[in-house]
Amino acid sequence: MDSKRVILLRVYLLYAVMLLFGASIIGRIVYIQFWKGEQVLAKSLEQEFKVFSIEALRGNILSDDGSLLATSIPIFEVRMDVGSPNIEQITFDREVDSLAICLSGLFTETSKNEYLTELRNARREGNRYMLIKNKVSYEELKQLRNFPIIRRGKFKGGLILVQHDRREKPFKELASRTIGYTNPVENLFVGIEGAYHDQLKGTEGKQLRRKINHGDWKPVFDANELEPQNGKDVVTCIDIVIQDVAEGALRRNLTENNAKQGCAILMEVETGQIKAIANLVRDDNTGEYNETYNYAVAESVEPGSTFKLASILALLDENKVTINDHLYIGNGQTIYHNRVMKDVHGIRDGNITVAEAFEQSSNVGISKLVYNAYKNNPEAYINKLYSFGINKPLGIELAGEAKPYIKHPSDKQNWYGTSLPWMSIGYELTITPLQMLTFYNAVANDGRMVKPMFVKEIRQGGVAVTTIEPVVLNEAIASKQAISMAKQLLERVVERGTGKSMKKSPFKIAGKTGTAQIASGKAGYNKTNYNASFVGYFPANNPRYSCIVVVNNPSMGKIYGGAVAAPVFKEIADKIYATRLDIHDNELKKDTVPDSIPMYHGPAYFEDIHEMYTSLGIKTDDRAFKNEWITSKSMPYNVLFESFKSYPDSMPDFSGMTLKDAVYLIEQMGLKPEIHGNGQVVWQSIPSGSLKVPGQIIELKLNNL
Repeated sequence: MDSKRVILLRVYLLYAVMLLFGASIIGRIVYIQFWKGEQVLAKSLEQEFKVFSIEALRGNILSDDGSLLATSIPIFEVRMDVGSPNIEQITFDREVDSLAICLSGLFTETSKNEYLTELRNARREGNRYMLIKNKVSYEELKQLRNFPIIRRGKFKGGLILVQHDRREKPFKELASRTIGYTNPVENLFVGIEGAYHDQLKGTEGKQLRRKINHGDWKPVFDANELEPQNGKDVVTCIDIVIQDVAEGALRRNLTENNAKQGCAILMEVETGQIKAIANLVRDDNTGEYNETYNYAVAESVEPGSTFKLASILALLDENKVTINDHLYIGNGQTIYHNRVMKDVHGIRDGNITVAEAFEQSSNVGISKLVYNAYKNNPEAYINKLYSFGINKPLGIELAGEAKPYIKHPSDKQNWYGTSLPWMSIGYELTITPLQMLTFYNAVANDGRMVKPMFVKEIRQGGVAVTTIEPVVLNEAIASKQAISMAKQLLERVVERGTGKSMKKSPFKIAGKTGTAQIASGKAGYNKTNYNASFVGYFPANNPRYSCIVVVNNPSMGKIYGGAVAAPVFKEIADKIYATRLDIHDNELKKDTVPDSIPMYHGPAYFEDIHEMYTSLGIKTDDRAFKNEWITSKSMPYNVLFESFKSYPDSMPDFSGMTLKDAVYLIEQMGLKPEIHGNGQVVWQSIPSGSLKVPGQIIELKLNNL
């Protein structure tokens, strides 16, 4: 009996425990349902649904004529609703193999068998958001839409597209660093892309998505909850044609001089609009020059002789000298506090004018003028430089502008007895190429200094919403009289001084050469590292454009600004003058008009050259040279043709021939051409008259004559 009672007691106890446990569960359910229900439901929905941001289409960056410099290209994340009941099983089984073949043919990194396995597994598991491929281009998408199963449409084919955008620069390297880029993750906002990020980025949209299998998030609705607003377009001041000319000329020059890096900037005098800005740096691994660093804006360097304009303008504006005053420089060497200063060469007997000191870029002459005028009060010289505004950043919209450094005598730690004379010729101070150009532009603009402009307009839907006007930094950096004399000096540099290589031009150029030794840290200056520069404006009698070219560390023998940097300046200026008729003064120099009919240089095929002269309305002699190679000789009233002399076993003279004609003849003779350059033949490796051997290689160098 006691045993039975014990058993019953245990049973009742077990029932009681189970009853209490069940009651607690029911109580918990009631508690959650009535007191915590909304909170738990909200948490459940939060885990199942989520609002995602949808990127707006970023605005375009345009050149001054509306050409695309940077734009957003759509790329797609392609997914497939493989588990959709709208895709019939019989259709899937019949066409899945063909679909796998097509996908592997388009996206070759994944094989047909891999796609087939993934598709069948996704169908079996009911995967309604299978990833097919990321970063699919629009052209690839057009092909994809015609693939088996998918071609049946959105619902019966299961195609799901998620659009993203990729930034592209249609002109690739052109002005690449100035156009810039953004990387918000790393907080990088470079160039125009960075400066106008807020205008370009637009406003994000919102999209509700639901969490499905494999942790993917699928849009709940086809339409977005909130549509994104596209970004605005930014219209730059850059002229893409001139930009191409500037970059091409700079690249060729850097390559020819095996230079480390260089820049070229073209500015509109009146407005400060930057029409071209090229920055090229050599990649030491490949030897190629690329736009990877905005040298023009970010590098503050000792300018050397181009700074002499600031020194002479200070002297002229304070009536310390006139351009016709005389001074004595001896043999072109002098000493300041036991430190020797030298000129590259002497000037006559050493008795020269102020104008000659500037046009010949005499270090001794300019430094003596400044030292004698300010040695007892160097603060006055520095304060005058400060009044020009060249000691402050320009405040351009692009990030990364380097600060100029022009020290003051009050800085006892860095001011030396030699500072005044050496600063007067562009040492012991630093300034960026863009800041130097802005100063020269002010002189060209009759003393009015304007801020460089990279952007002129903001557009929305093709309509201007913001027009950016020129900003005046200094209404008058100096008196009209001082500016006028400074302009005369800059013209004399080109007419008879260190820039006379620029003189042979149908328009007048004014400017200054610069050659600055590069300091190597504590080791000081050496005789191998230089910056060569030329900065000026044109046409000199009615300045429309200013330009600076800086070539860093040329290493092929030429180091002077007139020999290294000036040719780039001239190529840019010539292109502008040839294409901008509004800057012509309607007067041609007499020596630009030939006295006789222009002659075609080099041998040519008769039919081609005869057609050319006939189309120009120029008479040719009546003798027939059909199917012959001829040379032409210009006469006062017509053109005389002569047979091109060549002999079966000897090498002809290809000088003056076009590439097409020269290659044709060489291949006809059984030889192999090796071509360098473009234009017309200026050199051949095997001299004319030499014995020719079938199959031998002949090198031709071409240039524009």
